[in-house]
Amino acid sequence: MKHKTIAVDLAKNVFEVGVSERPGHLKKTVRLSRAKFLSFFVDQSPARVVMEACGSSHYWGREIGKLGHEVKLISPQYVKPYVQRDKTDRADVKGLLEADRNSALHPVPLKTVAQQQLTALHRLRSRWMETRTSRINTLRGLLREFGFVLPMGAHRIVPEVLALIEDGEAELPDVLREMFHAVCLEIRQLEVHMKSVERELESIASQTPAVERLRSIPGIGLMTATAMVGFVGDIHRFRSSRHFASYLGLTPREHSSGNYRRLGRINKQGDTYLRMLLVHGGRSVLWSAHRKSTQPSPLQQWGLKLHETRGHNKATVALANKLARRIWAVWKRDSEYQVDYQAA
Repeated sequence: MKHKTIAVDLAKNVFEVGVSERPGHLKKTVRLSRAKFLSFFVDQSPARVVMEACGSSHYWGREIGKLGHEVKLISPQYVKPYVQRDKTDRADVKGLLEADRNSALHPVPLKTVAQQQLTALHRLRSRWMETRTSRINTLRGLLREFGFVLPMGAHRIVPEVLALIEDGEAELPDVLREMFHAVCLEIRQLEVHMKSVERELESIASQTPAVERLRSIPGIGLMTATAMVGFVGDIHRFRSSRHFASYLGLTPREHSSGNYRRLGRINKQGDTYLRMLLVHGGRSVLWSAHRKSTQPSPLQQWGLKLHETRGHNKATVALANKLARRIWAVWKRDSEYQVDYQAA
């Protein structure tokens, strides 16, 4: 059928599948177990398969695509307005079919195995870093209750605590000495895991030309470059650098009507992790501009001027926006970053 569309409500074990052969009409629905899910699509003629971009969607999308079907992933936040009344699997399927009819909704591109490998490494490192930060804050808080204030800097915590544990004259209960030692060992083990992830990312980066080119941009290091390649995938789906910055949530929120255009703070749409990395990159550019002995680059001069007029935080976010636009340009043009580049 020319207009045959199959909507899938993904789950862990039981999948709701709806078949539509003309727009706005649901012909039938089927509930399938995980074991029978793929065999259902083997028996179907080539069709458009619509799913929410949620857990396991990229895996199932690749498997269904191998069977000759066209797979389309839609962001869940765009499907929700089309779900009527109570939330059920059948209602979700109908909502997917209605959202698919809206041509203004941009589909989520399918991730390859290589992309998901990069994103998995980043998520693991991020979770280990969160756990490490939690343990460090716990040590700080507990030791402060006994009158011990630890110096700033995460790298200084474990040596300071171990020295305190070994100090027999320190007024620290013996029971807590053993427990604090266990926490220090846990922090060091987490740091070992994080370093192993960074080594894996460095190995992948050396084999990925796009990552090496992105790392030539000031403020873009290993973490940001590999995260961009893993989470974004195809840069050519963004027709301009502003659209890419908007995708990352770094463009102003707009509330306009008639002849009045009102721009506010950044909208913070898109991936929080990517935006965080870019903000850190903007902060590093600003920091190096303040401390660099040589002549600042045009980007650094622009950041310093904005820092004087609008403050540190706004200048940092504005630089993050600039970095996002430079990432788009370098990545899409497949060229090295040029410090003194000027548009014609």
